[in-house]
This record gives sequence, C-alpha cells and structure tokens, in this order.
Amino acid sequence: MAKRRLFKFLLSLVILFFVVGVLAIVGAWMVVLRGPSVPDHSTLILRIGGDLVETTPNDVVGQLTGGARAQTVRGYVEALRRAKEDPRIDSVLIIPTPFQSPYWGKVQEIRDAVLDFRKSGKRISAYLEYAGEREYYLATAAEKIYLVPTSSLDVAGIATYEVFLKGTLDKIGAQADFEQIGDYKTAPNQLTQTTFTPAHREMTESLTRDMYEQLVRGIADTRKKTVEEVRALIDEGPFLARDAHRAGLVDALAYEDQLDDHGAVSKNGTVEGESYGRTRRRVLP
Repeated sequence: MAKRRLFKFLLSLVILFFVVGVLAIVGAWMVVLRGPSVPDHSTLILRIGGDLVETTPNDVVGQLTGGARAQTVRGYVEALRRAKEDPRIDSVLIIPTPFQSPYWGKVQEIRDAVLDFRKSGKRISAYLEYAGEREYYLATAAEKIYLVPTSSLDVAGIATYEVFLKGTLDKIGAQADFEQIGDYKTAPNQLTQTTFTPAHREMTESLTRDMYEQLVRGIADTRKKTVEEVRALIDEGPFLARDAHRAGLVDALAYEDQLDDHGAVSKNGTVEGESYGRTRRRVLP
C-alpha cells in the first residue's frame, strides 16, 4: 500500500512538472510571437556597421557564432521601409559604426533606403561617434548629422592598395599555377605578379575613381554644396569635430544623451532596430 501511494505521489509530481513546463513553453512562445512593444511617437534607432552581411547564416557554425543575431543589409532596408509607414514611428536615428565590410555597394543600398525614407516627411538624423568615408557617406543621407565633440571626421579621399606575393614565393622556391584567361581577370595577380600589370592598374584606378566620384556627388547633393567645394574640403581632411562643424559637414556637435534636446530622439520612447525587426506590424485603419 505504501509503495502504491509513493508511486501515485511521484506520478503526480511528474505530471505537475510536465504541465508547468508546457505552460511555460506556451507562455514564452506567446511572448515571442507578440514581440517587443513599440511606444507611440517613438524613434527607431538603427546602429549600422560591422560586416554588413546580406542575410543571416543558417548553418550550424553561423548560428553558434552569433550570426543569427546579426543585422543584415536587407534587415536595415526592411526596417526603414516599415518605419516609413508605421504610425508608431515618428523619426529614425541612424548610428553608423565602423564598417568591416569593404563593399561600398552594401552601404549604397542602405543609403538609398535612407533617402527613400525621407520621402515620408518623417525626421531622420545621423549620429557619429567616429566616421571615415563610408560612415560619413551613409550619414549624409540623413537630414541632420550630429558628431561627438571629442571625435574627428576622417574624410580624406579614397585609396586602394594591393599586396603582391610573387617575390616572396620566389624566395621560398614556390610558384603559383594559374591559367590566364584575360587581361582584366586579375584575381591571381596577387600570387603571380610583383606589381600592377597595365590592365590591373587601369581597372583599379577606374574603380577607385568611380567610388570617389560617388562620394563627392553624394556629399554635394545632400549637404547643399557644389562638387568643387566638396573636393576642396576632402583635400583638407581629416577634420577635428569643431572644424567639421565650421565647414558645414555636420550640423551640430552633441553627445548621445543630448540628442533628445536637438529633437533627434523622441522623448516618448525609442526602439532599437534589432527589437523592431521582431515586432508586429500595426494594421492601419
């Protein structure tokens, strides 16, 4: 009899723990589905930088190394598109951080999305703790640019560099074996040449010149300056914060906790971009 009561007691505990576990899982799932809340009249904050991956990795290694939490180019673009129509979002603040990705095309795509957002009539500002050419190029798409008073604006033009390793391979008696199928197929040149070939130099100079012209035109268009003025300013760079402000490259010097006083951040509340991506869309009336 005692063994039977003990068995019933243990069985009851197992059932109880099972029910509690199921309810906890269901509750957590409902919270995930509901997503973070977005206050009315709030500011969406997008911290844009790092690798700028196109999509989140779905492989095991990517998941374990945090890739699933990475913000993507498409994620930033989609967040801006949603915020453009979202009545809860009154303004956006972009915070460009140092880019690890060397590809200007990714920055260009996000910058175009910022310019498209401006058509909504909502305010969009940029805050720079530090800025090189790519970070500043993205920031210039915003209506207002704020720079940390103790920082600098490291805009001084665009240069590209190549490392040629054939001389090193020669010293150790190694030879790179590639088939040359065209003058402008230059990927193997790093291992098969000691310097630029004429075609390689032509291609590199052309790409660098095109990126420089895009940078100049982009700054000129959004900062209301002529192309000649921007070229002259870039030749003078880099700039201390006060000099960048004096030259009209930024609109004000401020620390992050002062942005609400400038109207760049809503005093009603903010939502971070990563959280905003998990929120539900509000159904418009």
